[in-house]
Amino acid sequence: MHHSFQNKIAWITGASSGIGEGLAIACARAGAKLVLSARREAELKRVKQSAGLTDENCLVLPMDMEKIDEFPAKLDAVLKKFGTIDYLFHNAGISQRSFVKDTPLSIDQKVLNINFFSVVALTKLVLPVFLEKKSGHFIITSSLVGKFGTPMRSAYSASKHALHGFFESLRAESWRDGIQVTIVCPGYVKTNISLNAVNEQGKNYGKMDENQAKGMDPVDCANRILSAVQKGKREVLIGGKETLGVYLKRFFPALLWRVVRNYNFKTVENQP
Repeated sequence: MHHSFQNKIAWITGASSGIGEGLAIACARAGAKLVLSARREAELKRVKQSAGLTDENCLVLPMDMEKIDEFPAKLDAVLKKFGTIDYLFHNAGISQRSFVKDTPLSIDQKVLNINFFSVVALTKLVLPVFLEKKSGHFIITSSLVGKFGTPMRSAYSASKHALHGFFESLRAESWRDGIQVTIVCPGYVKTNISLNAVNEQGKNYGKMDENQAKGMDPVDCANRILSAVQKGKREVLIGGKETLGVYLKRFFPALLWRVVRNYNFKTVENQP
């Protein structure tokens, strides 16, 4: 059991489904008090209920990651309710399914705004809270494509690569202040990320990827994330054989290039 979460305050973005919902369930089981954020309030209430949380140990805090100007008020609501924050799970995000040649710049900007700039904005608001109490833990849901780019994921992959750069710098600056950073790189997890991915028209891709459908259960993924957080891991790869791509890139980059360039576009739609 994840004892270090007992009575701690954990704020989870993207908490209405997928890995975020899994994290809510796993954190609640570990005895944490939760702030659940996403756009859809009804879904957050459903997650709160399925995690067995009460009004006393849970704040449902609807939040749109594109509305950065509303973030200070959201933080105020968290501090008013719980007085502090111990863990911030940056889990909200949007994926993409489109070729560079077909994708207008506005789509790249949308993906970067949601997956990167909103995360930076929220981090900069919560950081002083962590610095003041000399403790706090940022957990970032990246992706295997945060380590290597693959077809039809240009903006998504770029946004995840950007998170690694930003949070590695933040970690190096603030570890002496008791602040921890764990970057999580999941492979195939059974979520709606592919359904909700944005295509070149800016619309929902609307198809469930085959590998996603056969992927890991989000609660299993969440339990692995909590274990990594508890051990103070700086980075963790979660998934099956698809995680081997990271090691290929590190040790056999030419081999990874052959794998990536020869993707047929049937299987290319089947990745995180």
